[in-house]
Amino acid sequence: MNKTLTLKASRYLNTLCNETGNRSVGSSGNIKATEFFEKIVSQSGWSIEKDRLDVMDWLPGSVSLTVNGKNFTAQASPYSKGCSVEAVLVSASDIDELEAADIESKALLLYGDIAKEQLMPKNFVFYNPESHRRVIALLEKKNPAAIICATGRNSSLAGGAYPFPLIEDGDFNIPSIYMTDIEGDQLLKFRGETIKLQSTAVRVDSKAYNLTASKGDAGLNRIIISAHIDAKKGTPGAIDNATGVIILLLLSELLSDYAGEYRIELTPFNGEDYYGVPGQMDFIRKNEGRFGDILLNINIDGAGYYEGDTAFSFYGIPESFRKIVIDEINKHAGVSEGPQWPQGDHSIFIQYGVPAIAVSSMWFTDNMEIQDITHTEKDRPEIVDINKTVKTAEILTEIIKKSSSI
Repeated sequence: MNKTLTLKASRYLNTLCNETGNRSVGSSGNIKATEFFEKIVSQSGWSIEKDRLDVMDWLPGSVSLTVNGKNFTAQASPYSKGCSVEAVLVSASDIDELEAADIESKALLLYGDIAKEQLMPKNFVFYNPESHRRVIALLEKKNPAAIICATGRNSSLAGGAYPFPLIEDGDFNIPSIYMTDIEGDQLLKFRGETIKLQSTAVRVDSKAYNLTASKGDAGLNRIIISAHIDAKKGTPGAIDNATGVIILLLLSELLSDYAGEYRIELTPFNGEDYYGVPGQMDFIRKNEGRFGDILLNINIDGAGYYEGDTAFSFYGIPESFRKIVIDEINKHAGVSEGPQWPQGDHSIFIQYGVPAIAVSSMWFTDNMEIQDITHTEKDRPEIVDINKTVKTAEILTEIIKKSSSI
């Protein structure tokens, strides 16, 4: 193991998780993280494209919810407006109940089946089931004064948070809060009573940046290696996804002398954990009509967990590429082929017909439904095996160099 790279990787992890501050899109920590990335890769001679993104930062403030003198514990839904509401409590546990309910100007409690999985943001283009769109449309049409969401766990869609925010959408303007399903069961007993809700959450206009670091002429076919640089509010974002960014930073040094026949782009997407995915949308706009010259995407998300193997998952890659990757990972203990999983920025490329490889930790791919780490305070540097980030960067370097022979 390269000790110099290991020391650098450790410093990068400390910088991204401890020194920059929270990396949520629009925050000062997010800007510091992109500036740090730009500084490091520039030192290895990569060309940088930097696009400004007009985004929303958000301050959660505090929430007070009382009914008949009883206080309930809740928090503001991410990116929700604040509110001061005194209204009758009504409820809905499924879409049919929501359809039938008189909720205008009332406080609406969503619980049960309708609150089992996080609703996709109304303008999210990559995955937005009809059932989610129907719920959002009904809420906007019926216009409750505020929405109270009682949720349990849904690790596959909302990470390890408990409770998870049912609504996380800066384009949705009805104030909302969320609480545990247990707390919701207690609140349900007060249907028909008047609740008092105060939320001091504030939306803040802000900015962020999406970067692309490249080597090779613009006219060449491309290999794009990506990892999102942002993190959820309230989490250090070590596995999700400082480790992915660290691997990109190590690659910028390991590939500093790359002169192969492809153009290599290192892309720290800014927005995977943000309702509007602004960096991803910026990338799509810039590459409209050009996805055909992308030979391969390698997306890194969730790599470096201390337990289990590093997993390489394949999505439609040509046999020539697949053989190179399999031959390379077979040389290393603790690295193996993993199952396919839909969450992550590799899905963008798959939707545009681009072959992709997703690099993650086998523990997460095996425990997607039950893990309680991502999107929580538990996602800390202590759960990272920094040597795995170095090994992954070295494997990817060999894969890129050998791909020039295809």
